[in-house]
Amino acid sequence: MSTFNIVHLQRIFNKLDRDGDGLVSIDELLWLLDAFSVHTNRDELELLQEIWEFEREDETMESDLRKAFRVFDLDDDGFISCEDLQNALSRLGLWDEHYGQDCRHMIGVYDTNSDGQLDFEEFKNMMFVADRSIV
Repeated sequence: MSTFNIVHLQRIFNKLDRDGDGLVSIDELLWLLDAFSVHTNRDELELLQEIWEFEREDETMESDLRKAFRVFDLDDDGFISCEDLQNALSRLGLWDEHYGQDCRHMIGVYDTNSDGQLDFEEFKNMMFVADRSIV
């Protein structure tokens, strides 16, 4: 038995992609499952598709949050300290000297483990709270 390579997989995909749009639609998937005598219905596949889309959006959001976190975690130690926050805001032209006293307070509001800095989970929670307050 031969192993599959990219050419074989492309041929299989092309057969499955009956309308040639480069995507596998629910109808095309139903056709494939029926060919293998796997009986399901459109509602089940649509629900599965919604779950996949939600997971993909969640992964994208997590990736975007990690990028934003790295903007502030200048020393790349996995934490945003008061110094990191001050330096990042200065680089962005958003730092004002009177914030210096508030820097620890700004971090402290979301610092759930009280270590004086924000880890990624605390940063993520802060961003979700900020996002809800905008709506």
